[in-house]
Amino acid sequence: MQREHLAAFIFPSTDPHQGEYVPDHWKGREWISGFNGSAGTAVVTMDSAALWTDSRYFIAAEEQLRGTEFQLMKLKIEGTPTIAQWIHSQLSASRSPSTEVGIDGTCSSANAVKELIADLRNEGGLTLRTNLDPLRLIWNDRPPIPDHPVELFPLTYAGEGVGSKIDRIRKALRQQHADGMLMASLDDIAWTLNLRGTDVHCTPVFVSYLLLSSTAVTLFVNRKKLTPEVEDYLRAEGIGIDDYENIGRGLKDYFEYNILLDPDEVNYTLYQMVRNKELWSGGGANHIVEAESPVKRMKTVKNATEIAGFRSAMLKDGIALVKFLTWLSDYIGKSAISTLSEVSVDKKLTSLRAEQPLFRDISFDTIAGYGTHGAIVHYEPTAETDIPLQPHGLLLLDSGAQYMDGTTDITRTIALGPLTDEEKTVYTLVLKGHIQIELCKFPSGASGTQIDILARKDMWRQGLNYLHGTGHGVGTYLSVHEGPHQFRMEWKPAPLVAGMTITDEPGIYLEGRCGARTENTLLIVPYMTTEFGEFLGFEPLTLCPIDKTPIIVSMLTQEERQWLDDYHRMVYDRLSPHLDAAEQAWLRDATAPLAS
Repeated sequence: MQREHLAAFIFPSTDPHQGEYVPDHWKGREWISGFNGSAGTAVVTMDSAALWTDSRYFIAAEEQLRGTEFQLMKLKIEGTPTIAQWIHSQLSASRSPSTEVGIDGTCSSANAVKELIADLRNEGGLTLRTNLDPLRLIWNDRPPIPDHPVELFPLTYAGEGVGSKIDRIRKALRQQHADGMLMASLDDIAWTLNLRGTDVHCTPVFVSYLLLSSTAVTLFVNRKKLTPEVEDYLRAEGIGIDDYENIGRGLKDYFEYNILLDPDEVNYTLYQMVRNKELWSGGGANHIVEAESPVKRMKTVKNATEIAGFRSAMLKDGIALVKFLTWLSDYIGKSAISTLSEVSVDKKLTSLRAEQPLFRDISFDTIAGYGTHGAIVHYEPTAETDIPLQPHGLLLLDSGAQYMDGTTDITRTIALGPLTDEEKTVYTLVLKGHIQIELCKFPSGASGTQIDILARKDMWRQGLNYLHGTGHGVGTYLSVHEGPHQFRMEWKPAPLVAGMTITDEPGIYLEGRCGARTENTLLIVPYMTTEFGEFLGFEPLTLCPIDKTPIIVSMLTQEERQWLDDYHRMVYDRLSPHLDAAEQAWLRDATAPLAS
């Protein structure tokens, strides 16, 4: 920084493809700060440092940053300065002679950098430099960009061929008055080409770019990753191949007038490369159409094959979960449970999932939080944090798997013995919120923001809340977090339509005491059509009983009780034929009608 005359440098959590989970090569924010959550931004000045993250990671970040120079900045909490405000205050206090801030433009989206440029300009005229990656110089053991093999994703599971998908994409581009597009999102590329990979932890994607014109499609990828079978497949589908590092040259050689660049997906360096070409040519070539990638919404609506795959994956997942819960039930309320720990229950559940056909991996690192750890929203037990279970209190278990035919995501909060009145109340309020979402009927095209209130209304009456979203889309053997549709308090104008998957996962977290969350993955299905249009509802895909032990039954409405009994009846009917006698007996009791 001294040599480059930089007053501050910003380390985001993103990579050149703006993925939520990134390959180790691009985990610069984690390396510089020590904080390993999936979301956060670190900023370093010559004499101070700070890290911004959201409510999911407040407690975890506080622990991981303890003893470092980094000050924790809590996003969406009143009084927390923006990055630009904090940098300005630090530079003013230190009377820094420099007003230049650095960020690696290849690892931040065009929109993020443009917003940051404006914010910095408004804070004392600070400027932003985007052509430096200091990690190349100071991260001596930096992991390489992964080069794992790319795999075919059979039509048996995809349900739609590459040619059909590209035709649909080109039609959508024409509607946007664009001749082609640069696709940078790794899960969009995997979905479009019916290919998968293992370059990103828990997410079956591969590092690449895809450049489409009206007549050609080129995949920019490390050729080492392509087996002869995959090369033959791409050639047969009319997909050209070029080296990953040549994407800049590919954009310079792009010959058509319009190109769609999604400024939330394409990194600033590539965006500026096209922008400068446009300006240099006087606006006569490569005019940028700034718009959302049409692939985002295409892949969220599942075809019949994908829906069948989800049902199959959820059945396998439910079998593994019931086997796990039957095993765990032998320890509940007994002193022997202290021989188990957060890490050991995670390993047991993963091993049971791995026994299921088509299992490939977990879909995210398991959140297994016992007692006070349950209040840490995205707590992931490690050897250093692992604690034994006890025959009382709640275990929050949020987990999922990647099967070839679908991706799963489920949370269950389990009573391990006697509970306090507070634990029961929190658990029941969360369950009420969960059920209210599942009961909802709504007009096609409604936003998840309009529905989110149903999960929170009973909590709010008790002065309780949670700061994370209530639900997110789920990919087809792809990212466990798929958008843009979601349930959340903040306005997100992403319409909900039939065929989408979405999770329902309200929670309450009482720091230092306990946490509870209940989550199913849902399918949006037709409900009825009236003179006011098409109405939709939710069908639960997840097959696993919800623990009845902590429920304060008097807090549930009759409609909520009926939903729970109906759901449990479906779970038993679907899973019991695939279980042994002991597992059936446990499931029969776990899904019995709720007692008054």
